[in-house]
Amino acid sequence: MRATLIYGAGDIRVEEVPDAAIRQPTDAVVRVLRSCVCGSDLWPYASQPAAERGRRIGHEFLGVVEDIGADVGGLARGDLVVAPFMFSDNSCEFCREGLQTSCRHGGMWGVGDVDGGQGEAVRVPQAQGTLVKLPVAEDSALLPSLLTLSDVFPTGHHCAVKAGVGPRTTVTVIGDGAVGLSAVLAAKRLGAERIILLGRHKDRTDLGVEFGATDVVAERGEEGVAKVRELTGGKGTHTVLECVGLEDAVNTALRVVRAGGVVSRVGAPQYGRVALGTASFLKNITFTGGVAPARAYIEELLPDVLEGRVQPGRVFDRTVALADTAAGYSAMADRSALKVLIRP
Repeated sequence: MRATLIYGAGDIRVEEVPDAAIRQPTDAVVRVLRSCVCGSDLWPYASQPAAERGRRIGHEFLGVVEDIGADVGGLARGDLVVAPFMFSDNSCEFCREGLQTSCRHGGMWGVGDVDGGQGEAVRVPQAQGTLVKLPVAEDSALLPSLLTLSDVFPTGHHCAVKAGVGPRTTVTVIGDGAVGLSAVLAAKRLGAERIILLGRHKDRTDLGVEFGATDVVAERGEEGVAKVRELTGGKGTHTVLECVGLEDAVNTALRVVRAGGVVSRVGAPQYGRVALGTASFLKNITFTGGVAPARAYIEELLPDVLEGRVQPGRVFDRTVALADTAAGYSAMADRSALKVLIRP
C-alpha cells in the first residue's frame, strides 16, 4: 500500500510500505477515505533533520473498517469511522476522566511501529476505544466536516471549554489558521457574546466572521494589543484562546485578557517558557489549556455536524490526491492553502 513519509525538512514522499494488518486482537484496519495535513505537521516539515529512512506522518483520518481483531467489540467490517488524533483504550482512569491523551495504553499515530494517517490504510491500536462510528455513507458530502472531528474542531472546542467560554463571555481568538477558526466556531456554539479574531489573512478572517467572529484585528504586537483594548473599553476580554503556539502569541494573550480572565492555549508550543510573572499574578489570570483529548468530545460535537448546525469542514480550501501530498504540504507551508484535504 502507499503511505506518506517525511525524510526531513521539506522532504515529503508517498511510497510503498507494508500493508496495514492486524497485529494484536485489539487492532482494526481502516481503509482511509479522507485524511489531511495538520498545522502541527508543518513544524517537522520546516525543521526536521534529514534522515536516510523516512517516518510515517499524519494523524487525522476517517475511513471504513476492513478488518477487525478478535477482542474488538462494537465495530464491524464495513463501518465508517473517524479516528481521533491519538489512539486510546477509552477505559483507563485517565480516559474515564476525559483525558484520553494521557491514556495508559494509548499513543500517537506515526510513532514507532504505528501507522501514520496519511496513507491508503491504517492499523488502529485500541480500536474499540479509539474509533467512533459515523452514520453516513462513503460518498457523504459531510465527510470533510466529519474529518475535522479527528482533531481541529475538538481542539478549538477544547480551547474554549478550558477557558470557560459561555453566554455573556467575551473572547479573543489568536490565530487565523484552521485551529483558530475552529475555536471561533466553538466559542460561537457555546454562546460567546463577542469574539475578536486576531488574524491578518483576509480570506481566513472572512471565514472567521462567517463562523461567528464579531470583530477582526489585523494588527500584530503592540498595535494588536492596543486595538483589542480599544474594542473592549480598555478592559480586555474575559477569555483568550491561543491557537498559534508561538511565544509572541502567548505574550499577546496575556496582555489582552482582562483582570480575572482566562488564557487557554492549544497551539502546539514552539517555545520553552513564557513570562507568567508579576503582571499576570496581580491580574489573577488563569493559564490553562493543553493537548486536546479529541476522543472526549466527538460524540458531543457529532450531532451538530450531522444536522448541519456547524460546518467545520469549510476550513478545507484545497484537496489533493494521496500521490500529491507533498504539494499539499508546500501549499500550507507557503500559506496559499488554509488546510489541505487528502483523498485516496
